[in-house]
Amino acid sequence: MPRNLTDAELLLLGLIAEMPRHGYEIDQVIEQRGMREWTQIGFSSIYFVLGRLQKLRLVAAQKAARPNAGSKSRKVYAVTPAGRRALIAQTIAALGSLQPTYSSVLLGMINWSVLERAQALKALQARSRAIEAELARLCAIQVERQPLPDFVEALFEHSIGQLRAEATWVTETLDYMSSKPWLE
Repeated sequence: MPRNLTDAELLLLGLIAEMPRHGYEIDQVIEQRGMREWTQIGFSSIYFVLGRLQKLRLVAAQKAARPNAGSKSRKVYAVTPAGRRALIAQTIAALGSLQPTYSSVLLGMINWSVLERAQALKALQARSRAIEAELARLCAIQVERQPLPDFVEALFEHSIGQLRAEATWVTETLDYMSSKPWLE
C-alpha cells in the first residue's frame, strides 16, 4: 500500500476510478460538480497530480485515439488494480476518521484581549456577514447545478451545515461578549 494520498491525489484517483479520463475532462467534472468548493486543485495542478499517481502506479496512461487528423492526441488515465485498492482503503479512512481542522477564528479568539471592545465585536460582526454571504453563494451554486449526484448533494449539505453551525456560534458569542464587562 502506498503512502497516504494527498487530498488532490485521492480526488483525482476517485474521478478516474469512475471511468478513464484525460486531464481536461477531469477539470470539467470538478467544475460541473462544484468540487472546487471543497478542493484546492487548479487546472494546472491536475497534470502534476496525474504524473504522481502514475509514478505510484495507481493510474496508467494510454494515448487516446485522435478525434480528427489534425488534433493532438491526449493521454487517458485509468485506475490500476493497486489504485483501486488504495482508493477503497483511503476512502474508508476518510469517511470513518475525524481530522481536526483549525479555523482562523480560533486564533482570533485566543488574541481577543489585545483588541478594543469595538474592534473585537466589529470583527465578529464582519465574520457573521461573511458567513451569511457564503451560505447564500453555496446555496445558489447547489440550486444552479441541479440535478447533482446524491454524494455531491451531501457535500453541499455538509458545508452548508457547518456554515449554519458557525453562524449560530458567532451570534451566540456576539451576544455573550457584548453583555460582559470588557477586560482591559
